[in-house]
Amino acid sequence: MDSPRILVIGSGVMGRGIAKGFAAAGFATAIFSRNAAKAAGMDPRVALLEKLPPQAPELIIESVPEKMDLKFDCYAAIEAAYAGGPVLASNTSALDLEALAQPLEYPERFLGIHYFMPADVNTIVEVAPVRATAPAATDTAVRLLAAAGKSVVRLKRAVPGLLINRLQHAILHEAYYLIDEGVATAEEIDRCAREMLAPRMCITGLIEQKDISGLDTHALAQQALVPALHHGDQPRRVLQDLYAAGHLGIKSGKGFYDWSGKDPGEVKAEAARKLAELLAYLKQQS
Repeated sequence: MDSPRILVIGSGVMGRGIAKGFAAAGFATAIFSRNAAKAAGMDPRVALLEKLPPQAPELIIESVPEKMDLKFDCYAAIEAAYAGGPVLASNTSALDLEALAQPLEYPERFLGIHYFMPADVNTIVEVAPVRATAPAATDTAVRLLAAAGKSVVRLKRAVPGLLINRLQHAILHEAYYLIDEGVATAEEIDRCAREMLAPRMCITGLIEQKDISGLDTHALAQQALVPALHHGDQPRRVLQDLYAAGHLGIKSGKGFYDWSGKDPGEVKAEAARKLAELLAYLKQQS
């Protein structure tokens, strides 16, 4: 492939999923990796490159490990090769996008594009500009993502964690507090999420449901309940202790659940299959 339209930097699980989604939509897509020889599970429609292509792609999505110095090195190489030609996006889920943009020569071409695993299955993608991002760069990113079949959440500005991770971690922070306090188990919390929260949100979302049920009831409930929620600014021990002990979930065989005897690839593939079926069903209903 001489001239990919979409270039993904990084051949990890997320990078491969991002590239697969664009390739499946018919885009000429490539992955650039310094460890190309070790890359596995590549979609045959995606080219694997060990050098940056001579011609600038339209969109470059960086998906390297979450280390600032690695990302800075990556951006410096891209700007040296293409100046301000392509739109350059980071798929970071946690690092400060404004800080990532700071050393760039062309920050007006930079923004955040945040996918969720599995990237080729989940349809929703967050797009977040930094202060210097030119509207045309955001428009280009949104247009290409939409053409690849993604449902784009276009944020007004970048904030730590963007939108979905902030909501997700707020719920998890309370869930871990309830586990730590002996109020509920991980299994009970997941049961409530699967059988009540998730199905209801599939129909009415989070905010619309409160309009339907009545904001008078909701406002009074907020007055009574919000002061009793856990507002601590430190991560909960139940998670941090598991991490410190090397219990990392399915990849180590133990986390909140016992995964011994389970094949990680099969579990992930089955979860992805079920998610794809659910998303397809919901799309038919919309």
